[in-house]
Amino acid sequence: MASYDVIVIGSGPGGYVSAIRCAQLGLKTACVEGRDTLGGTCLNVGCIPSKALLHASHQLHEAQHNFAKMGLIAEDPKVDWVKMQGYKTEVIDGNTKGIEFLFKKNKIDWLKGWGSIPAAGQVKVGDDIHQAKHIIIASGSEPSSLPGIEIDEKTVVTSTGALALDKIPSKMVVIGAGVIGLELGSVYARLGTEVEVIEFLDDITAGMDGEVQKTFLRILKKQGLKFTMGAAVQSVSVKKGKATVSYVKRKKDTTHKLETDVVLVATGRRPYVDGLRLDALGVILTARGQIQTDAHYATSVPGIYAIGDAITGPMLAHKAEDEGMAVAEILAGQAGHVNYDVIPGVIYTHPEVATVGQTEEQLKEAGRAYKAGKFSFMGNGRAKANFAADGFVKILADTTTDRILGAHIIGPMAGDLIHEVCVAMEFGAAAEDLARTCHAHPTYSEAVREAALACGDGAIHS
Repeated sequence: MASYDVIVIGSGPGGYVSAIRCAQLGLKTACVEGRDTLGGTCLNVGCIPSKALLHASHQLHEAQHNFAKMGLIAEDPKVDWVKMQGYKTEVIDGNTKGIEFLFKKNKIDWLKGWGSIPAAGQVKVGDDIHQAKHIIIASGSEPSSLPGIEIDEKTVVTSTGALALDKIPSKMVVIGAGVIGLELGSVYARLGTEVEVIEFLDDITAGMDGEVQKTFLRILKKQGLKFTMGAAVQSVSVKKGKATVSYVKRKKDTTHKLETDVVLVATGRRPYVDGLRLDALGVILTARGQIQTDAHYATSVPGIYAIGDAITGPMLAHKAEDEGMAVAEILAGQAGHVNYDVIPGVIYTHPEVATVGQTEEQLKEAGRAYKAGKFSFMGNGRAKANFAADGFVKILADTTTDRILGAHIIGPMAGDLIHEVCVAMEFGAAAEDLARTCHAHPTYSEAVREAALACGDGAIHS
C-alpha cells in the first residue's frame, strides 16, 4: 500500500497538468489512468487527433483550390486514408509519450488501471488500495447520445469512431451543429464526403455571437456542408451497413428521413464518473450529473476535490488545465484562482472561430452600454495574400470606460489571435490600449488592432 499527498484520478489535460503542478509544489503525487496511454480523451481520441485530420484535410483543400493560383503546378492530389490515419496516430503517440516523459521528470507515479474511491483518503486501483491526503477527480467526460440512437462506432459513431472510420464515406449525417460536429463535418466535407448537419435549434454554435453565427453558417454552406435547422431527430436505424435518420421539423411538425453511410452523433458530452463510487461516499452531484464543488474545487466530502469536465462550466481542455493548476496551488497553501470571465473558446474549422468574454446579445440583455469595433479581414494584406480574407474581428468595449468586455473573431488563426485580447482583458485593458500598441506588418494580428481602433475614431484600413 502506497501513501501520497495527492492522487489524481484521470490523466487528461486537467488531470496530468494538476499532477505536474502538485509535484512542482513539493507534493508526493500519483495519477490513476486506465488507458494504455496518458492524456485522456483530448490527446487520444479528441482534440489532438481531430486537429491532425483538420490540418491534413485543409492542406488537401489548399492543393485543390489555391496551389495553381500561386504558380504551384502538381498532379491532382489524392487521399491515402490509411496513411492519413497513420499520420494521426504518430501525432497522438508523440503527445502521449511526452506526458509520460513529464511524469518521470516530475517523479509522478502512474497507477495503471481504473480507479475508485472506497473511502475518503483511499483510492483503489485493481486490487491495490493507496492512501492519499487529497484526492482530485479529473475523470473527464464522454459523448452523450439521444433516445432512439444506438452507437456502434462503425455506422453510428461518436467523435471517437468518426476519427477512425475504415474508409471515407460517400455521405455523412451529423446530428448537432456544435463544435465537434462542425469540426469533423468539415474534415469529411474536404475529403469529398457529402455532409448534412441536422440541428435541433434554429442557429449553429449555440450561445455564440449572432453575427459570427450567421457569417460562419454562410461560409460552411459555401464549403459544401448542408444544414437542416430546427429539426428533432427521432431515431436512427441501421440495415445492411446503411443508416436511416428520422427527424421532425419542429415548426411544421413534418416527418422526414435521410439515408446515409455514417451518422455522427455530436450532441454534447456528459461527465464520466461511473465506477468512482461517489454515491456511496456521499459526494453530491448536480441535476446534470456533474460533481458539485465549492469555489476551491472541494466536494461535499472532505479531502476530495474535482475539476474539469466532471464539474460545472464549459467542457474545455484549457479550462480543466487552469482548474488543475488552481487546485494544486490551493492544496499547497497558495491562492489558486481561475478567472472564468476570460476563458476563450475556439472552433478549429477553416476559417477558425474564437470568442472570449460577452457577446452583444448578452450585453443587450444585461442593459449594458457598449460599443462595437469591427474590422473585416478583407482589409488585411496578409489575409488577402493567403486566400484567407473571409471573416472579421469584433471587439466589444464599455461605452464609458472603454474597458474590453469581449471579442469575437472568425478568420485565419482566430484561435491564436484571441489570446492578445485575453491578456488585455486579464489586465483590465481598454480598447484604446490595444489600438495604441504597435502591431507588426503584415500580420493577421493587425486586424485585432484595427477592430480596437474602430472602437474609437475608426479603423485605418476600412
